[in-house]
Amino acid sequence: MTIRPSIDVATRISPELSAIIEGLVNDPDREVPPQTLEEVRVALVKRSTCEARETEFLRPQDETSLLVELDRLTEEYGKEAPAIDFVVVKASEGLSRVIQAAMDDIRFLRASTLGAMREAMVSGLTARLIGEGAIDEDDEGVLLSEIDELIRRYGEDTPAETLIRFE
Repeated sequence: MTIRPSIDVATRISPELSAIIEGLVNDPDREVPPQTLEEVRVALVKRSTCEARETEFLRPQDETSLLVELDRLTEEYGKEAPAIDFVVVKASEGLSRVIQAAMDDIRFLRASTLGAMREAMVSGLTARLIGEGAIDEDDEGVLLSEIDELIRRYGEDTPAETLIRFE
């Protein structure tokens, strides 16, 4: 049994590498999506050009190389570390609005965690935002499903603010 890291490893990865891992893991055209960091590395090496492979070995000090970054993660967490753990997850635009509204509203003092955020949503925050036109009425069920998935993945004590999408 693999022991999962006690820190959020997704915070230790660049957005570029996270996006590549997410694309590989969720690619419907792949027969077998990569499950571990080692499998992600194999997939990256296969799809990189000869020139990129040459520069990897000519300039290993290149801090911006995705393979170098991946190798550092592999050294720290092991080749068998689940690839999905390195995908940075952010709240959708609608859920980000809900989180921000809760943080700005003094009535929801405890709304800093995902569990408290869900409680605020079912206690009227979502309905108020729908009434104000900040979010669409059709999104209410989707937003509850999204917060439930984030709670399942990270736990209800995770600060909701860390998942706000800034775009």
